[in-house]
Amino acid sequence: MVFMALSLRLLFSEQVEYSILAISAVVFLAALGFLIWQIYRYCTQFRVLQRADGQPAKRGGFQNGKQAMNKVQYEELSHRLSPGSSCTNLGSNLDLASLEDLEEEHIQGSLRFSLFYDQLQSKMVVTVLDAQDLAVRDFSHSVDPFVWVRLMWAEREDKEKNSMRCLLHEWQTRIVKNSCCPVFGDQFSCILAEDEVSRVTVRFEVRDFDKYSRHGVLGETRASLNTLKISYPLELRQDLQVPRKDIVGEALLSLKYMPTSQRLEVGVLKIHTVCYHNKTERALYARTIVTCNQSRLRHQRTTQKKRREVTVFNEVMTFVLPDQQIKECSIEVSVYEIQPSKKSSKNLIGHIQVKKNKTGENEHWKQMMQSLRQPVANWHLIYI
Repeated sequence: MVFMALSLRLLFSEQVEYSILAISAVVFLAALGFLIWQIYRYCTQFRVLQRADGQPAKRGGFQNGKQAMNKVQYEELSHRLSPGSSCTNLGSNLDLASLEDLEEEHIQGSLRFSLFYDQLQSKMVVTVLDAQDLAVRDFSHSVDPFVWVRLMWAEREDKEKNSMRCLLHEWQTRIVKNSCCPVFGDQFSCILAEDEVSRVTVRFEVRDFDKYSRHGVLGETRASLNTLKISYPLELRQDLQVPRKDIVGEALLSLKYMPTSQRLEVGVLKIHTVCYHNKTERALYARTIVTCNQSRLRHQRTTQKKRREVTVFNEVMTFVLPDQQIKECSIEVSVYEIQPSKKSSKNLIGHIQVKKNKTGENEHWKQMMQSLRQPVANWHLIYI
């Protein structure tokens, strides 16, 4: 009996020892895992605390950094708030090709038109005659073409590449159904002073009518009147080219993002456009559309302001974003001109687009994300 009690006591003590050893091993592994996790967190936070130029950020000096940021912002403020800075500095880094929103398709075909300036009546006459060999849609193997005609007036006589232009008149021909070689025969006219003819460029944009979606663009051609003699009707046929945008103004926009409340504030501060001498009183307003992660938010617009060379709005529109993680976001501001005396006189001046997508993001967007909860203002070119 004594031997059996002794063996049970020894067996019990061995089980206790193994249990203690197992518990010690579990505690050691848990401590090791916690240490590895802390090292990983430290390394990831260190990467975040690096400046844009690759230098390590200093810890603790928030107040000094804020003062330095305010100093830089103050130095740049006078340049940013002055009209014309976007034309020289191109702070928005907008790419014309990206603004086209067109697929790189093969442009083919030609357009025949005639131009005539009647000096006695000070009248400009544009006639769209026909088109040949237009491209067809892949899915339907057909095309329903029409021509959008715009008279663009240059701000300066030399017509530099970055010179702003003003849309004088625009017209649209009739739609010709299912024809690659449509015949139009549409004529348009307007009053135009003789000394302004040399500053005018006629822009013909051939489009494919789509009842349910945005019209397709088949190409464009242009005729600069300062190089043509149009005292008599001049008939021309020109090959269609890849469309390009015209600069029609610039706008001072402010952006502010508040991640906690997921709010995005878009401020329309000033709009600078070329004012062609016209006795009719006109007004401007801006319409803003925000699309975030393929979710289009309800559009907002500013109030109407009397059009001047620099029209001041100082209005802020607030949008609540649907997702906290912004993968893709597009801010599109459209500027419209209206005549207060007429109810249906809305004319598009041009568009501005600030966006972030998978391939990159706009410079203004980067500045906004680097200065959370603080408004950042920049000039943006207006294109049409």
